[in-house]
Parts: sequence; structure tokens; C-alpha cells
Amino acid sequence: MFVPKAFRLDDRRQIAAVIEAFNFGLLITAPDGVTQASHLPFLYDPAPNPDGGPEGTLLAHLARANPQWRDFEALAARGQQALAVFQGPHSYISPTSYGGGPPTVPTWNYVAVHAYGMPRIVDDPIALRGMLDRLVALHEDGARQPWSTEGLEDGFMTAMMRGVVAFEMPVARLEAKAKLSQNKKPEQLAAATAALETAEDPLARQTGTWMRAVHGRLEEETRAADERSQGATGKS
Repeated sequence: MFVPKAFRLDDRRQIAAVIEAFNFGLLITAPDGVTQASHLPFLYDPAPNPDGGPEGTLLAHLARANPQWRDFEALAARGQQALAVFQGPHSYISPTSYGGGPPTVPTWNYVAVHAYGMPRIVDDPIALRGMLDRLVALHEDGARQPWSTEGLEDGFMTAMMRGVVAFEMPVARLEAKAKLSQNKKPEQLAAATAALETAEDPLARQTGTWMRAVHGRLEEETRAADERSQGATGKS
């Protein structure tokens, strides 16, 4: 992913927050030059995995009928990695959103995370059941009547589990980008942020929330720089 320095997201807590909030990701594999992609809900454990995952571990499952899981062995044999893409909040930015200032053109603001690693199949049925229960609990949280697998007959659950292939992907490398108008004038960033925060589109409002955080951080950095400059002037 092309990530200019101004848009690079390095904060591991923020990266984990993006993956967890937008966990319906895209798994991409291409061991023999034939690309396969599946849209999957992921779990993410950010703690370092000593077995090739300094950036944590992704957990997910594919339908057994989906041939993509057969790519995993080929990737391992070739020392190649898969890519998991997580698309965070994003929104179109009209030049009118900036409220004046230097001329500009339309653009798109967005947050995205790319995770690279070598997926491997999880054969243990107990581990698979635990992964499924975690995923269900995550998405049932807050429901009036949360559903769980506890009420299912063992035979039915076992049959359902035979129909999927679970895998874990130790994350060897993360790329994260938050393109949020950091390269604009402070007053332009403030105006565009305010415009998105009041937009009808929920994704636009989420993008505005991220831009508000960026705006606040840039203001803090400016104040800190001014204080350092004033301190240096006083000592001279």
C-alpha cells in the first residue's frame, strides 16, 4: 500500500482498533499467480505471536467448499504471504468542505490497514469451537437476547463445524494509512472535519471523528513547537 509519511498510522492501539471495529476483512492469496479473495469476519489478537507474528494474530474461517484454503499449503511451500485488508471509515471530500483557502480538488479520505502473514489451518475442534464462540459473542454483544451456540445439540454443531476450515494468520507485517487531510491548512482541516461530523452518511461522520482526533493532535504539536520556540528565545 502506498503510504506517504504524512498519512502513516503507527500507533498500534489505533491500528488494532481499526481491525476490531471493521473486522469484516478481505483475505487475498496468490501462490501460483492466480489471485483468490474472500470476504471474512476476523478476530484479532494484538499480542505478539512467537511463531512468526510480531504484530499479533488474525483468526478466521472459510467454508470448506471455498478452495482458497488450499492455497495455504502452497504459500508455505513457497515462503509467500497472504494479505488481509481492513477498510476503516472513508468519505468523499468536496473542495467546498474546506471553506476557502488555497485551491484544491475533490479527494477521498480513508483509514485502512493491511496485514501480511502466512495462514495455517487450525485442525483442533476445540480451538475451532472456541474461535466460533468468540466471534459470535463479539457480534451478539449488546443484543437484547444474545444468541450463543450453547443451546445447539452437539451432533448438529459438530456437523456445522465440519463444513468450515479454521485458520490463524500470525501477522508478520502491518501497513496502516489514515489519509485525513493532514496536508491541508489547519483552518481547511477544521472546516472539512466539521462538515463530515454533521453529514447524513454514518461512514462520513466516522471519518469526521478520526479527522477531529488528527486536528486535535496537530494543534497540540503546534502548541508544543511554539512553547519550545519561546523557551529557546528566552534563553538566548
